[in-house]
Amino acid sequence: MSKKIVIIGGGPTGLGAAYRLHELGYSNWVLYEKTKDVGGHATSHVDKQGFVWDEGGHVIFSHYKYFDNLIDKVLGKEVHERIRESWIVNGESWIPYPFQSNLRYLPKDVQVSCLVGAAKAATNGGGAEAANFRDWILATFGEGIAHAFMFPYNSKVWTTPLDRMSKSWIADRVAVVDFKRLLENVLYQRDDVGWGPNSKFRFPLHGGTGEIYRRIAKHFPEKVQLGKQLVEIDPARRQISFADGTGDAYDVLISTAPLDLFVEMMKPADGRLREAATGLEHNNLLVVGLGLKKKIETGRCWIYFTDSDMPCYRATYFSHYSPNNVPNGDTESYSSLMCEMSFRVGDTPDPEKILEQVTTGLIKAKMLEDSDRSRVVSRYHRIVGYSYPIPTLGRDQALAMLQPALLEKGIYSRGRFGAWRYEIGNMDHSVMMGVEAVNNIVAGDKEEVFHSA
Repeated sequence: MSKKIVIIGGGPTGLGAAYRLHELGYSNWVLYEKTKDVGGHATSHVDKQGFVWDEGGHVIFSHYKYFDNLIDKVLGKEVHERIRESWIVNGESWIPYPFQSNLRYLPKDVQVSCLVGAAKAATNGGGAEAANFRDWILATFGEGIAHAFMFPYNSKVWTTPLDRMSKSWIADRVAVVDFKRLLENVLYQRDDVGWGPNSKFRFPLHGGTGEIYRRIAKHFPEKVQLGKQLVEIDPARRQISFADGTGDAYDVLISTAPLDLFVEMMKPADGRLREAATGLEHNNLLVVGLGLKKKIETGRCWIYFTDSDMPCYRATYFSHYSPNNVPNGDTESYSSLMCEMSFRVGDTPDPEKILEQVTTGLIKAKMLEDSDRSRVVSRYHRIVGYSYPIPTLGRDQALAMLQPALLEKGIYSRGRFGAWRYEIGNMDHSVMMGVEAVNNIVAGDKEEVFHSA
C-alpha cells in the first residue's frame, strides 16, 4: 500500500508537489487549500472595474529546467516576454538598476561619495567578516552607496533594523561591486543593467500570475479541496483537523503553511519547537493599485523608491506585463500601476491614506501628471499577510532545530514560509521545493533546492 501524502496549501509549492505526484502516476494523495482559489500569494484578483492585480510583483524567471518546462506546458504560447527595464528613484535622480553599477546618473557630489566609499571597501577586502547585513553593506559597498540607496531601500523592504539581519541570505539577491567596473561606468558614461537572473522574464498573457496555478490545478481537480482551513495537527497520530470540523490522516505531510503558525497548531504543544519558532520573524504587505483611463506607453517594468515620503518601495507598470491586466485588454485606453509597501506585524496602515501618498509620490517622480488624478478609475488595495520571511540573526538557529524535528515526524515544511528562507522564496524555488519533496518521499532523491546554501 502506497503512503498517503497530504499537502497543505495550494500555492506554488503545494501545486508543485501535486503536479509531480500526478506526473508520476501516484494516486494516494490530496491537497487542502484554506481559500476559495489556488495560487497562494502568487494568485491574482480582478477588481470591479476589470483590472487584474497580483499580490505583489511576480514575474516568471527560473534557475531550473523542470520549472521552465512546466510553465511551457501550462501556458504554451500565452505568455509575454519582457526585457527587464527597472530604475531607482532617488531624490530627483533616476538611476538604472542596479544602483551601484550606474552611479553616473547621480549628482556629482553623490557620485564622488559613492566612489570613494566603494574604493575604501575594495581595499578593506569586502564583507566576508561582517557580523550582520548592515555591516555587510558597509564593508561591501562603502558608506556612500550604503547611505544613498542600500540603507533606505532595504529598511523599507524589511521594516527591520538591518543590524538584526543576517548576511547569509544574500546569494544572487544583491549585486556586489567591482570597483574598477564602477569607475569605468562613470568615466565612460556607460550603462550596466544586465545583472541578475530576472534580466529577461515572462508573464502570463491572461489572468495574471495566478493563471499559472489555476491551470496546474486543472490537471487534477478531484484532488484539490478548497475552503479547508487547517487548525490542528496531531503528529503522533498523523492526523489533521480543519476549521469546518472535518479532518484527515496522513503518512507523510507536505506543509506550506507559515512555519510559526504550523508549530502553534501542533497538539499536544511542543514547548521546545514553540520556543524555537519565536526566532522566526516576518512582515506584511499592502498592495495598492491605480487603474487609469489613460494610455501609458513605456518600456519600464518596475521602479524602486528610496525616499521616505514615498511609502512604497516598488511600483510596477502592471499594464506593461500584459494588455489583459486592464479592462478588455484595451491598453489604448487604460493602464495600471501596482505599488507595494511593507509594514511591521502589529501595524495597521490606512489603505486610502497610503493610496493618496503613493499617488503624490508617483506625480513627484513624474510617472504620473497631476491631471491624472481625475483619470483614476480604480483605486485598489489588498493586505497580504506574511510577505517577507525576515532573515534575522536567529533564523538559522531556529530552523536548524525545527526542520529536522518535523521531518522526524513525517512532515516536510517547504515553500516561502514553510522553509522560511527568503533566498529560496521565488516562484521557481517554491515550485521546485514541492517537486523535490515528492521525489524524496517517493524515490529518496536529494532535495537540492531546500538544502542549497
